Amino acid sequence: MSSQTEPASTPAPWDGDSAVKPSFFRMHAQLLDAGNTETPLAVGEHLWLKIKVYARGGENKLHAHPYQDHSFIVLAGRARFHGPRGEERELGVNDGIFLPKGCFYWFQTVSEEPLVLLRVGATVAADKHPDTRIMDDNDWKVRRGRDETFVSRDVKYKDGAYYGQG
Repeated sequence: MSSQTEPASTPAPWDGDSAVKPSFFRMHAQLLDAGNTETPLAVGEHLWLKIKVYARGGENKLHAHPYQDHSFIVLAGRARFHGPRGEERELGVNDGIFLPKGCFYWFQTVSEEPLVLLRVGATVAADKHPDTRIMDDNDWKVRRGRDETFVSRDVKYKDGAYYGQG
């Protein structure tokens, strides 16, 4: 048997200034009378979560994300998702849709109350912009970064009304 022991000063992998730390978030967003908002909740190198609120409308142009898999989960309201070949499904609270990279889709709000969505995205190409879009006319564009907040120009907030209040 060896009489050697590990040095007492060996740091644990979770100690030290460079240790990766957890990130906490709350799904909380102000409801809207008009427009839409998109707020990052947590952003990593390959995965990000955003809360999106729509008073009306949605993402009304057929498009695909070639460099990310993503999903929407309905937290409040109702949405109708559409595919390019007539696929259609209405989603309510706790329903979701998974969109693998390259899957064309669009959606619209179909409820009188604001639509609140959790959007989860994961990059599948580290060297490409994760929010690159291919539009239905084959135009490629980048809309915004995964850590950017968006507020539409026509936004009108519902006074004192929030999703996730309490």
